[in-house]
Amino acid sequence: MKLSPRIDGLLARVLPAWVDRTLFAKAVSFALIGCVNASVDFAVFSLLYLYFGLPIIPANLVAWCVAVSNSYVLNSTITFAAESGRRLSFKSYVAFAATQVGGLIANTVTVFAASYFIPVLLAKLLAIGASFVVDFTLSHLLVFRRRGDKPQ
Repeated sequence: MKLSPRIDGLLARVLPAWVDRTLFAKAVSFALIGCVNASVDFAVFSLLYLYFGLPIIPANLVAWCVAVSNSYVLNSTITFAAESGRRLSFKSYVAFAATQVGGLIANTVTVFAASYFIPVLLAKLLAIGASFVVDFTLSHLLVFRRRGDKPQ
C-alpha cells in the first residue's frame, strides 16, 4: 500500500525520532511535567464539577485552559529549553495552545464518552492519559522544533 508523500515524510521524521535517546529524555521530562499538569487539570476539573456543579464539558474546558498555560511555561523552561531558549512569548504560547487542541479533543471525547461507563473522575484520569501522546507529538513536531527546522 502506497501512502501519500506527505504521510511518508511525516513517518520518516517521526519513527526515527522515537528511538533517539534525546527524544526519549524529552518524552520522560514531558511526562513528568505532564504529571504536574494532570494534577492541576484534575484538581480544577474536580473543583468545578463537584463543588461548583459545572457540567462535564465546560469544567473540562476551563481545567484544560489552566493546565495548558502551566504546561507551556514548564515545557518552555525545562523540556524544550534548548529549542525555546527558555524564553516565553505570546506567539509560541498561542502555537503551543493551538497544537494542544488535539489533546483537548482527545481528552474531552474520552472523559465524556467514558463517563457513561465508569465514574466521571476515573473517566477524567483516563482522558488525561489519552491526551499525552497527542500533546507530546504535536509539541515536538510543531512547536518546539530545533531552530531552523521547518515542519514537514
